[in-house]
This record gives sequence, structure tokens and C-alpha cells, in this order.
Amino acid sequence: MKKQLNKIPIFFGVDDRYIPFLSVTLQSLIENSSKDNYYLIKILYTNISDENQVKIKKYERENVNIEFVDLNYYIQKVKNKLYTRDYYSKSTYFRLFITDLYPQYNKALYLDSDIVILSDVAELYNIDIGDNLVAGVPDGAVQTVPVFQEYVEKVVGLADYNNYFNAGVLVMNLDEMRKFNFQQKFLYLLETVKFSVAQDQDYLNRLCKGRVKIESFAWDTMPIPELNINESDIKLIHYNLNYKPWHFDNILYEKYFWNYAKKTEFFDVIKAIKDNYTEDERFKDMETGKKLLDLAQKECDCVGDDRKYRNSAIEKSRKRLEILKKIELLEKEGRFDIDVEEDPPTIELTPDNVDYLKEKRYSKIKNKVANKMGEKFLNEILKENKLIIKEIKGIENLQNIESGAMITCNHFNPLDSFAIEKVFRISGLIKNKKLYKVIREGNYTNFPGLYGFFFRNCDTLPLSSNKRTMIEFMKAVDIILNRGDFILIYPEQSLWWNYKKPKPLKNGAFKLAARNNVPIIPIFITMQDSDIIGDDGFPVQEYIINIEKPIYPDENLNERQNMEIMKDKNYQIWKEIYENFYKIPLEYECDKETIENIS
Repeated sequence: MKKQLNKIPIFFGVDDRYIPFLSVTLQSLIENSSKDNYYLIKILYTNISDENQVKIKKYERENVNIEFVDLNYYIQKVKNKLYTRDYYSKSTYFRLFITDLYPQYNKALYLDSDIVILSDVAELYNIDIGDNLVAGVPDGAVQTVPVFQEYVEKVVGLADYNNYFNAGVLVMNLDEMRKFNFQQKFLYLLETVKFSVAQDQDYLNRLCKGRVKIESFAWDTMPIPELNINESDIKLIHYNLNYKPWHFDNILYEKYFWNYAKKTEFFDVIKAIKDNYTEDERFKDMETGKKLLDLAQKECDCVGDDRKYRNSAIEKSRKRLEILKKIELLEKEGRFDIDVEEDPPTIELTPDNVDYLKEKRYSKIKNKVANKMGEKFLNEILKENKLIIKEIKGIENLQNIESGAMITCNHFNPLDSFAIEKVFRISGLIKNKKLYKVIREGNYTNFPGLYGFFFRNCDTLPLSSNKRTMIEFMKAVDIILNRGDFILIYPEQSLWWNYKKPKPLKNGAFKLAARNNVPIIPIFITMQDSDIIGDDGFPVQEYIINIEKPIYPDENLNERQNMEIMKDKNYQIWKEIYENFYKIPLEYECDKETIENIS
């Protein structure tokens, strides 16, 4: 039976002192576990009594195995190098040895024992982290304390503090970490660099930067009110730093901790810890927190600050700077449908030079070859971090569509269509549907090289200046939509590089949807700088792909009415996503009258 279940390796590093709180974590883990999974729990330790091991082993179930792993011998050679301070013990470093301890696992979870889990932790384990070394959640304390933000950028060396992850909840890509020689490099860093603020967490962030998949706060929510987390979204609570409900009253989310604690045989022990915790100890905890801030500030003061030059470490492309100036000018003039980059010269596309539905034998062969090459190319640009998809929201809004549909998306990068292609593949729709892409005439007829090959053969629908060709285009669109396939179109009608705002929309996508009585699926991609600098000297953008609920035509309205209503709804959805994500109102440099005339 066990062999048929999905195995989830989960590691903890604790000592006797933390066993009562580990029991609370295990109680919450088991209550939210699934019978479809087999949870292999490994407790790494150097000093846990036999009595406590017996008590924790009681949490074993048919699908939960618990093993205590004595690391005394393993870390004997390095234990004197493992710097600790305050309430930390050397067990905090144990996670850094998992790669070599367990070569049979290619992936694992590491969890601190001051957490409670409100969802099946297998959900976290099963996320796709590609070839990243780890997946983690931004550290909540760093997100809210400026001196910590300065510390992780200046001292630890991250380009952006938003990418500094908390090491208490990790998905570890053990295969990639071994290829990276992670443990060897960690031991080398121990000899050469001393991080005294967050210790092992700093080492992890230093070693892994650029190869980290950042997850949402839902999977590592700290009881920090300033984070403004929606409580209904929380999957895991981390009582980090001084946010301990067994030390202090009125800790945010403490009800979850006590709910699980009451179900353990350590409840009386935990309650006694709380009752006997003196005001003097609480004061010392608060003083420790202040000292940590002072330490971080001192570390910052002892390090030079080159952050203002970081984005120009590689000289920024003059061409890109010119493009940004052109975008600024076009926005002021309200000319949103003009491309800012030079397109290849347009050669008129005639009906005999395009096979929209790939009905000819030679077209079918080239289409098959091109799609295989395109899939390989997509995987390569993802692996090389030329395209970074940080998060996909609302994928069910794609998966639930049974009919054909028009997908609309903002257009800001030549590779953004590959992002939509990846989403389409992840959704599983590729098993019984195709995704077609509407492209410009010149891209089809005259674009050189590999991209030109893709434009001509990878399920594309080129527009044309030839009226007879456009008749064939419309026929193909009708057939594609009515047989249940999807079509991606950019209703802004222009590509503005890394432009974050939604632009006024053209009618085409909505007219086609209304004409064929199919829904519009609005997708709006938001973005933020990654730690990786591209060849043009600018940070590669991390994409958050927002897939919203479909907009259906109203059978009681005519085609033109549906077109206008669907277009307006699409724009309002994009506007709301933009304002919610970037926390600023959507405003353009041109006057409102110009926008109204465009719309």
C-alpha cells in the first residue's frame, strides 16, 4: 500500500527544547494530511531524549512514518564552525546537510517546528520549481523592517530584498543542489564569510540567489499585522522570532496554535512554559530584538553601498533606452497602437501563401516540427531565466472552458506569447485543444531566423493587408473557435517593451468572440524586477500571470453591442489588476479626452 502512495519527504531539525512545539506542528500536519500521500518525516537531532522520541513516534500513522536521525557523528568535524546567537541552536544548520544525507531523494521539504499547518503540506511539496535550487517565501520581518531590507541587499548581497526568503519553510530541489555542489560550497562559505544576523538563512540566500522560486505568503505567514495577509488564504503560520504564543499574549493567529496544542500530550508542558515565562524573560526577548536591529545596522554601516550601480553593472542598451523614451513620448501623444520597435518590412500576404489550418501535407509536417522545436526553445528560455514565470493565478478559468475562446493579453515583450503557451500547457488543455496566436503580417512574411520559422509554422494566424487573405483569416478563425480551440490575440495592437499599464483596446478580438458566440478570457501579466540582469543591462522581469473569469457574449444583444460591452469589461478587469498589484491608480501622460477618443 505504501508504495502506491505519493511519497513526501519532510525534514525537521530540533533538539529536546523544541519537542513540545514539534508535537503541535505534527498534530496540524497530520490533521491536514491526505490518505493519498505517504509522509516520510525525518527528525534531525543531536540531543533528544529517548522519552521524547517515544512520545513523538506516537504520531506515526499508516501513511506517516517518523524517523529520528542522529547527526552527532556527521557534524563532528564542522560543529565548531556553526556560529549561533541568542535562542538559536546548532540544529538550525541541519537543513544544509540534507543533500548528502539522503541521496535517494530528489526533492524534499524542510520545516521549522514553530509552525502550524492549515492545509495539506503536499500542496507545497508538489509545486513545480523547475531547476531552481529551492522554493521559499519572502521573509515577513524583512518585508516590514527597513534596516533588514538594507542588510540583505548590502551585506548578504541580494539585488532586491523582496527575493530574500525565510529558511524555515523550504522546498529543496536536492538533485539540483547536488549538481551545484551545495554542501561543499556551504562549508567553504563557513570558512570565509560570517553572517551573524540570520546565520544559516543568510548563507542559504547567498548561495541560492538567482535560483529561487518565490512562493506566496500563504505558505509562510508570520504573525506580523503590517503584512496585511488575508486570513482565509493562509496555509501555514510561522511563529518566528518573538512571535511566540507560548511566550507572549495576543499574538496574531495564536488561536490556531492553541487549537492544535490542546490535542497533544505536551499541552500541559506548553501551558506551563507560558505560565512560568517571566516578565524579565519577555523583556530580554524584546531587548534581543532591538539588539538584532542594532547588529543589522552595524553590519550595514561596515559595508559599502553599490546598489545604485547594480542595474548598470552591464551597460544598459542604448537601443532599450531609446525605446523607453519613445514609449514615454507616444504615451504623451496618446498614440497607443504604434509599435515602438522596428518591425520587418511588410510584404503583402496573399491567400496562396498561407495555409491557416495547416491542411496541406507540407504545412502539417512543418507545423509538427516547429511545435517540437518551439517546446524545446520554451524550456530552454525558462531554464536560462530569459523568461521567468513567478506565479500563475486563476488557471481554473482556462481549464473550465469547454467551448472555443479568445484569449486577450497585454503585449510588452516578444517572449510574452511563450508565457501564455506555458500556461496553456500547464493547464492540461493541450491534450485536446490547440492554442493559435494572431500575429502581424510582416512577422509572418519577412521575419528572419528561428523566430521567423516559429511565426510561420507554430499555429499562427497572420493578419494581412490583402482583403482576400483576410476573408480566409476570418473563415479560419470561425472554424477554430467553433471546433473548441483557443486563439491568443493582443487587443492593444502594439508591443511596448516592459510597459506595465494596460493600453486602450481595439475592437478585433471582441468582434471575433461576439461573431462566434464564444467567451473572452482576459489575461493580464504583471511584472517585477528579478535578481537577474539581462544582456540589455536591465533586470529580467518576473511575470505574475493573472487569468480572470471568462466574459461571455449576451445572446439578447447584437454583435456590435456585445463587442463594445466585452471590450469595456476586459479593460476594466485589466485596470483593476494593474491598480491592485502596483498599488497606484491607472493614469496616462496624455489627457483624458485623448483616451476617450481612442476608446
